[in-house]
Amino acid sequence: MSISVFDLFKIGIGPSSSHTVGPMCAANSFVRGLEVAKILNKVTKIKVELFGSLGVTGGSHGSPKAIILGLMGEKPETVNVSDIAARISKVKLEESLLLNRKHCIEFDVRRDLILHRKESLPFHSNGMRFTALGESKDILDIKVYYSIGGGFVVKANTDGTASIIEDDTQLPFPFSTSDQLLELTEKTGYSISTLMRHNELVRHSSERISEGLLGIWRTMEESIRRGCQTAKKRKPRGQS
Repeated sequence: MSISVFDLFKIGIGPSSSHTVGPMCAANSFVRGLEVAKILNKVTKIKVELFGSLGVTGGSHGSPKAIILGLMGEKPETVNVSDIAARISKVKLEESLLLNRKHCIEFDVRRDLILHRKESLPFHSNGMRFTALGESKDILDIKVYYSIGGGFVVKANTDGTASIIEDDTQLPFPFSTSDQLLELTEKTGYSISTLMRHNELVRHSSERISEGLLGIWRTMEESIRRGCQTAKKRKPRGQS
């Protein structure tokens, strides 16, 4: 099973990685592409369309806020959760946002972020289309992305097709079933965690693995702490 622990345990806002982490990554990728192409400062308008499941449930599952944050240059693993609500409210009130933290454009959420409730794109149910327009409403760039689950995103090709590229990293202890994993532990004498660390060392240094895992743990602890504090502030039902 060639998949990294950092793909399994991803940091990001909820409630769903498919509806929040994926869309934020897609929006972030789109604006970074505009900057790499040196056309970010030429953009006057961004149009975002959500299709399929994202269009039907996106409003209640947090997709619009994730898209807005991604357009502003935020990433799921580093965004400051505490000020998300205030930042989204500011965008809606002022009807503008700062693309990739550098270029301000007009952005009316009701007009420029469209939820297609009865339309889907061909490759996957979680489809997104981003269009960047210039001064004369000419199209500067247009990209289609799919949030395929677990926070993973694929970009459509120019002909509209898309494909998932399997990770073919060669691991010292490959397995595809839990039975095979247990057989490897018996054969090597390694615990599951030790065996998985050996596999992870193919991708990252030991220091990077430790830092990454501790970062995930700290984020989980902070999430629990924040949840407990929020619960304390709420009055029990029946109290005035």
